[in-house]
Amino acid sequence: MSDNRLSVFKTYKLYVGGKFPRSESGRVYEVTDSKGKWLANAPQSSRKDARDAVVAARKAFGGWSGATAYNRGQVLYRVAEMLEGRREQFVREVAEAEGLSKSKAAAVVDAAVDRWVWYAGWTDKIAQVVGGANPVAGPFFNLSTPEPTGVVTVLAPQESSFLGLVSVVAPVIAAGNTVVVVASAKSPLPALSLGEVLATSDLPGGVVNILSGKTAEIAAPLAAHQDVNGIDLTGADAELAKELEIAAADNLKRVSRPQAVEGGGYDWTADPGTHRLTAFLETKTVWHPTGALGASGSSY
Repeated sequence: MSDNRLSVFKTYKLYVGGKFPRSESGRVYEVTDSKGKWLANAPQSSRKDARDAVVAARKAFGGWSGATAYNRGQVLYRVAEMLEGRREQFVREVAEAEGLSKSKAAAVVDAAVDRWVWYAGWTDKIAQVVGGANPVAGPFFNLSTPEPTGVVTVLAPQESSFLGLVSVVAPVIAAGNTVVVVASAKSPLPALSLGEVLATSDLPGGVVNILSGKTAEIAAPLAAHQDVNGIDLTGADAELAKELEIAAADNLKRVSRPQAVEGGGYDWTADPGTHRLTAFLETKTVWHPTGALGASGSSY
């Protein structure tokens, strides 16, 4: 065989509605590694791409939120299986994106897969933690149950291209929401590769939509979009987060603005807790009569 093969470069595309469109603007931008070496051209999403992603997320919301919590857990566990199968690819992409050695990148990828599995296990348990029967005076059942907020925009962390990405996306969909993800501007390739994993898993198209480009340019129309119900500002700096909070207030979006740890970053290796699962859940409380009280004062 000839040693003069041409390199086959990978074409990275957006992931919207279960498909892989290029940006409708036709724009791309260069992605480089930590040393400035060119890695790939990534799509530079436009406002139209953002609107298309919201339409896809809204279309998928009914089916995903209406699925049983156990089924959502099965689907998410399947995604973890697919991630494990592509482990070497993600190790390479994370190493290049974050300037890590192969061994450190492998540890990050393993942690990300483990975290995906962890959130998959929470799908049918979170309702027991945050819901329940409330004691009331009178012959009534008073039951509180969590329900997903709806379509959520997630600004992925800028520095943690894969573990941080999984840590903000998995809990939102585990809770039954659908998401529009704005990938890290400087390190979008692991996020775009995640789209390829999701497309070949059991996750319905539109549940996760992944956009790459300039964070502020994509996030602004999403924060103001009337059909977006929540926004996670993890990947926004303080100035942008303030602007987006103001825009989000127009239709009373649920806003999550996590507090960074000292030093300006997030410790993605820490115990994630359940706060990201509950950040985009609404509590529905139902009153129901228990029936007439018997002579003994008991009821069914």
